[in-house]
Amino acid sequence: MTVSGPGTPEPRPVVPGASSVEQLRKEGNELFKCRDYEGALSAYTQALGLGATPQDQAILHRNLAACHLKLEDYDKAETEASKAIEKDGGDVKALYRRSQALEKLGRLDQAVLDLQRCVSLEPKNKVFQEALRSIGGQIQEKVRYMSSTDAKVEQMFQILLDPEEKGTEKKQKASQNLVVLAREDAGAEKIFRSNGVQLLQRLLDTGETDLMLAALRTLVGICSEHQSRTVATLSVLGTRRVVSILGVENQAVSLAACHLLQVIFDALKEGVKKGFRGKEGAIIVDPARELKVLINNLLELLTEVGVSGQGRDNALTLLIKIVPRKSPKDPNNSLTLWVIDQGLKKILEVGGSLQDPPGELAVTANSRMSASILLSKLFDDLKCDAERENFHRLCENYIKSWFEGQGLAGKLRAIQTVSCLLQGPCDAGNRALELSGVMESVIALCASEQEEEQLVAVEALIHAAGKAKRASFITANGVSLLKDLYKRSEKDSIRIRALVGLCKLGSAGGTDFSMKQFAEGSTLKLAKQCRKWLCNDQIDAGTRRWAVEGLAYLTFDADVKEEFVADEAALKALFQLSRSEERSVLFAVASALVNCTNSYDYEEPDPKMVELAKYAKQHLPEQHPKDKPSFVRARVKKLLAAGVVSAMTCMVKTESPVLTNSCRELLCRVFLALVEEVEDRGTVVAQGGGKALLPLALEGTEVGQTKAAQALAKLTITSNPEMTFPGERIYEVVRPLVSLLHLNCSGLQNFEALMALTNLAGISERLRQKILKEKAVPMIEGYMFEEHEMIRRAATECMCNLAMSKEVQDLFEAQGNDRLKLLVLYSGEDDELLRRAAAGGLAMLTSMRPSLCSRIPQVTTHWLEILQALLLSPNQELQHRGVVVVLNMVDASKEIASTLMESEVLEILSVLAKGEEGPVTRAAAACLGKSMEYGLIQPNQDKK
Repeated sequence: MTVSGPGTPEPRPVVPGASSVEQLRKEGNELFKCRDYEGALSAYTQALGLGATPQDQAILHRNLAACHLKLEDYDKAETEASKAIEKDGGDVKALYRRSQALEKLGRLDQAVLDLQRCVSLEPKNKVFQEALRSIGGQIQEKVRYMSSTDAKVEQMFQILLDPEEKGTEKKQKASQNLVVLAREDAGAEKIFRSNGVQLLQRLLDTGETDLMLAALRTLVGICSEHQSRTVATLSVLGTRRVVSILGVENQAVSLAACHLLQVIFDALKEGVKKGFRGKEGAIIVDPARELKVLINNLLELLTEVGVSGQGRDNALTLLIKIVPRKSPKDPNNSLTLWVIDQGLKKILEVGGSLQDPPGELAVTANSRMSASILLSKLFDDLKCDAERENFHRLCENYIKSWFEGQGLAGKLRAIQTVSCLLQGPCDAGNRALELSGVMESVIALCASEQEEEQLVAVEALIHAAGKAKRASFITANGVSLLKDLYKRSEKDSIRIRALVGLCKLGSAGGTDFSMKQFAEGSTLKLAKQCRKWLCNDQIDAGTRRWAVEGLAYLTFDADVKEEFVADEAALKALFQLSRSEERSVLFAVASALVNCTNSYDYEEPDPKMVELAKYAKQHLPEQHPKDKPSFVRARVKKLLAAGVVSAMTCMVKTESPVLTNSCRELLCRVFLALVEEVEDRGTVVAQGGGKALLPLALEGTEVGQTKAAQALAKLTITSNPEMTFPGERIYEVVRPLVSLLHLNCSGLQNFEALMALTNLAGISERLRQKILKEKAVPMIEGYMFEEHEMIRRAATECMCNLAMSKEVQDLFEAQGNDRLKLLVLYSGEDDELLRRAAAGGLAMLTSMRPSLCSRIPQVTTHWLEILQALLLSPNQELQHRGVVVVLNMVDASKEIASTLMESEVLEILSVLAKGEEGPVTRAAAACLGKSMEYGLIQPNQDKK
């Protein structure tokens, strides 16, 4: 018996009266041959569900294993092959496929056992013999590597733990080697088995920064994607100990601990998802319990005195990443509910902390914003009214506990907590504002003589002003108070916040020019003062942030936009502030840039509806004259000249939770506006815009991802993709571009995506394979039937470039499809660009697959006149493509050549062959030469 290729499903004789199991199996085999592995999986799985015999089940399971191998899902491939072996222990094909899967999973010792069994069953099979030799070599290499590593690991730890070792350079090199070794799974395993975790614990106990960093980074390698090692590491170090490292004063150590904890969480959550199965298939303790222990320790850390502000921020960042569901499609939000019950009060305590008073928790300028984001994420993850009501109740009880009977300090903390909620889950913040006495206390404390009390009250007033339920009350009662504070206060910190409150209330009309809250010129005066504070680097970043907040509201006014982008000093200050440690400024910066570039959604009103509204005396929004496209383009130019792309690139790179999905969407909008004009795209690329757009296109809101993907498409169309996205980055562009092919995207987005994919498909086979892997071909084919001629043409051009891939050629060659017919018909269309694309695809396909030449006369009765029209075209490019198709057909078959030479094609070729020397002349002469070889024409016949 000989084994078929490793990925070939087995045929089976058809038995008369075969069941639907047999039909589905045959259908799966055909789909597999066409490289539709997902379709084959579906067919084989359906067949299994129809009561297949044990023999059929074995075949179907090993065929499923073949599909999973092709799809690179080696865990499932192993599982399916094992099921086949359970049915038939001597199934050599299933054994071979399982060995392939095990090898890919790194379980070489088990793979060898399966291969040895294969060789014993078929001793003369060269495929098995070669595979066994190959894997034996891998095992020997691994053994050599591991044995040589033993001494290295021991030596590194000796150097690091030797108190007498004075050479810091030697220690540094040893620590770096340890980290590098742990990045490879074999090295991490060696360290782990060499009592490494206990030794790393001793490094952590030294308290030396360099040694602690080396230990934490090595632990990352040990725990990464390995659940059993992760649980063992936690049991040695102690969960509490690992979490406590977050709270140290050294920022680098705290961040390294944060990274380690993220890796630990990922390993534990992966275990929960896979049913406690580790990388080596070992059954271990329940990871869900370990996960809760870890989260509980993080919650405890939030309110511990002595923990650094940076550590507290890192704990909040981790909770934001790991607690809420990644997708609403996941029905299980039990972790969120557990965190709300166990830790909501602790999160509120951070959100309500005052930064300066002694005895308070140490917080940074970003802590309260991080707490707001976490609260918002938790609230959004709730599924029903009962869960939301419980959240409201816990928040209100906490605020009351401080507001009632705790004196002025308690009231301040309660108001600060309300501010935190208003910036996060605003529904909860609005309800808290309605608690008895809260709003009255806010108004009263705005008049306090103590700056700290005023700051808390004014900020609460500002946050409340943006919420619909309270805005009318504050407009009526708060404007005069804020104006009074702005005019009379001697403290810039109070004046700037009062000004922001006025800005917020003054921008209630948004971009509607007719809805202005303040007198003519007032917004310009407010904006001028904001710019003045923004440029004053003597004021701390936390206070200057409020100037940006003010501008974020005031830049709804086009007059303010024009003055702002003309102020180079203000723009420079804005971009510098966006790069500072004051991360909470990011949303305000992004909002101001969206306003300046008019990249918010705006639809021109229907003229008929405008007339109706006028007749009904309804309010109509008016666009400011300076928001017309020419003004917007000029503002974009000024922003680009000031370095907006570099600033935004830095904003995208931030690891802060303040870079929320909403903030990312704003940045996506601005990027799309910046690349609107072709001449600006080079500047965007040169300043790193292409690199920054990739993460924005892959994560965030649906709207944001779409806009980032469209910006990527524009860059890919007009610049060299290999320079815009160097190295491996070019392959990351494919997925965002393919996402623009979906029907929910606009025609322009579809068109630009097709153009960009055409460029990529013409670069390399690897890129074409990436496009195929993203399942773009069916969507591109769909757009080849689009009514809009530009979209239809772009899809055809894209398919022409993809036709260089074997898989696409197979699709055209497959029986029972109209793909070839469509190309032939499009080669005769009036649209010259569409004809050029279709004829190019036809020329390429007939060159690569001669068998298609004999099918061209079968697809349409007009094939001959279409070819003749191409040969007679005044466009030399079309003419060349047509003559190449004819040459391919003549080369493919004497019969087709005879049909062509009996038509007017002979006369046309004779004329073309006598033309000016060039590719058309040479191809025409080659056609006539081949026809003479066949004996279809005489040597002098071409002289007619």
